[in-house]
Amino acid sequence: MITTFDDYPLHQTAEPVAVPGTGDRNYYDRYFFNGYDPDGGFFFALALGLYPNRRVVDASFSVLHEGVQRSVHSSARAPLDRAAATAVGPITVEVVEPLRVLRVRVDAPDQALAADLVFRARTPAVEEPRIIRHTGVTPTMDYTRLTQWGTWEGRFRSGDAELTCSGAPGTRDRSWGVRAVGEPAGGAPPAEPPQFFWVWAPLHFDDHCTHLALVDDAEGRHVYESACVVPLRPGADESTPLEHARTADVEIEWEPGARLARAATLRTAGWDGKERTTRVTPLLTFRMRGIGYFHPAWAHGVWHGEQETGGSEWRTADLDPAAPENVHVQQLVRVESDGRSGIGVFEHLAIGPHRPSGFTGAFDAPAAR
Repeated sequence: MITTFDDYPLHQTAEPVAVPGTGDRNYYDRYFFNGYDPDGGFFFALALGLYPNRRVVDASFSVLHEGVQRSVHSSARAPLDRAAATAVGPITVEVVEPLRVLRVRVDAPDQALAADLVFRARTPAVEEPRIIRHTGVTPTMDYTRLTQWGTWEGRFRSGDAELTCSGAPGTRDRSWGVRAVGEPAGGAPPAEPPQFFWVWAPLHFDDHCTHLALVDDAEGRHVYESACVVPLRPGADESTPLEHARTADVEIEWEPGARLARAATLRTAGWDGKERTTRVTPLLTFRMRGIGYFHPAWAHGVWHGEQETGGSEWRTADLDPAAPENVHVQQLVRVESDGRSGIGVFEHLAIGPHRPSGFTGAFDAPAAR
């Protein structure tokens, strides 16, 4: 079990680094990136995940451009050495300078996708509060995430279009822990209906960034709540105190017939009593199944074989936005907050009941208001 990482002082248990601290088969370790044109010309995202107890590693890269979302997906047997787990088929993530500079490369001619892009951090990395959720007595989520705002340089291709990034904004995260992935476990099915209401909103402004993340129960009570103002580099680093909010809330105006936001208002109150109202207006909608989330074939952590690569493609106008596989989205949004303008991402996923939204079933859609 000894690997190259065992030569560094990284150990958290008495086991070699290759052995996870838990035997939970849904333990994972994941990279996520997105980037976008502030005018809505394109949106791209990449996810790469390692599932050591499932012995699977997988990755997807997806581009939304001119109404077409095109993806490449790749899955393989997980290598024992974590240093080799950041390349899957045609997709590679390289940590050039930890918490500062990362590079992603894609070479997938069969899926008409390619990329060589460098992410440079604009902010310190923010540690979000740990998320813990149970289904009955079974822990189905127990993970930590860091989030970081940055800009992209480089080139990528989707279909016949050659696109360039020069200071394009984006966000990246790293998360690790336990999350439901892969083939479901055996035994009796859950007695409770599925329910998960999630909002994640990393936003860019000229002189700072902001973050908001919420999880609600079926009644609309926040069971997870986090928001902060994030300073920019070079004046700040990971030791710089953040301006955390005391409370955070969101009001979503839903598209009729779909669990899809047509606008939203974010509200926070600071410990100093200062209130902040942020209005977000979507420019385009990126389906997260393009990078594996709820993908019917290329879901995270599923065993496909020793090394398999495939693709998927659709026109946004042809999608049924109410279909379960299309409900998890990241929307590129224009932002107005107390006289300041910005750009960013409004991610949301609503499964099951949510009384403030008028949802009662697993995927029922709101009526026109």
